[in-house]
Amino acid sequence: MKTRIFRLLAVAALTAGCSIASVSAAEEPMKVGFIYVGPVGDHGWSYEHDRARKELEKALPGQITTTFVENVAEGADAERVITQLAKSGNKVIFTTSFGFMNPTLKVAKKFPNVIFEHATGYKRTKNVGTYIQRAYEGRYVAGVAAGMLTKSNTIGYIASFPIPEVYRDIDAVFMGAKSVNPNVKIKIVWVNSWYDPGKETDAANTLIDQGVDVLMQHTDSPAPMMVAEKRGIRAVGQASDVSHYGPKAHIFSIVDNWEPHYLKTIQAVKDGSWKPQDYWGGFAEDVVKLGSINDNLPQNVKDAINTTYTKIKTGELKPFTGPLKDNTGKEVVAAGHSMTDAELAQINWFVEGIDATVAK
Repeated sequence: MKTRIFRLLAVAALTAGCSIASVSAAEEPMKVGFIYVGPVGDHGWSYEHDRARKELEKALPGQITTTFVENVAEGADAERVITQLAKSGNKVIFTTSFGFMNPTLKVAKKFPNVIFEHATGYKRTKNVGTYIQRAYEGRYVAGVAAGMLTKSNTIGYIASFPIPEVYRDIDAVFMGAKSVNPNVKIKIVWVNSWYDPGKETDAANTLIDQGVDVLMQHTDSPAPMMVAEKRGIRAVGQASDVSHYGPKAHIFSIVDNWEPHYLKTIQAVKDGSWKPQDYWGGFAEDVVKLGSINDNLPQNVKDAINTTYTKIKTGELKPFTGPLKDNTGKEVVAAGHSMTDAELAQINWFVEGIDATVAK
């Protein structure tokens, strides 16, 4: 009797123009994978990507399932992990660090039916798109605040790796600072790591010992903010709101908000409209935000932060608009020209006034 009922159900399904297997498949949620270079508890870059992953699941209940792998080294290990995510049936895979670029492309060739989105890179194929936040917008605002707050006229930057993203953000900080303080200087310490609390602590102390009294970072732990709090200087938070690590030191945090892009990407995949593109999101798209502007700041500094933020968000102010020279005196942006995204992605120079050498 049970066999007969099963056969009748199968015939009914086929008559309706579908199979039992396809009915089941239609109910299966889409699998989405994420790979992180640091721990989800870094309170910075990877933390914010993972927070957005959780929000994505909340926004699409029952429609997707997500998985992530944290602490993945850039290089061969990344290729292994991305391959495993593809083999596990993930329809979309987000690879969230610059050093994952070539491993992503290699795996994408082997899995043409999987869609890959790579953060901060510049290489695309038919199933690989790229995306990045306009962190330089937040950096410019940070520079304005730093230029107004510094008493030593010396601000500091803890830099991760010598790549366009980092050069671009250092330049933006310095240009913002120079716009309000013509005497300001910037000192840079390279740590060659995205996340290393020990190195970040040492770099922060080194910069402060050299006279820096406002600190910024392109690394992912709250260690520099904690050092700033301990040593009585000011600092800007990186990637997420780290105000609780430096209640007195904290100026504001430049917060990454990846949720809008992740949601838009998954919806495009689901409706078949996804295409490989180079996506940039900033203040205007709420992909970059200013978190927890400190109440202990002077009113004129708070006003300058808010005014600069609004001008950039509305497009009135575009930080990389010429004329601009690099620190060798060469014109790199012509008068009146605002750099395109493609040009911004290739910055490998320090703006005029920065006493530092570009890595070869």
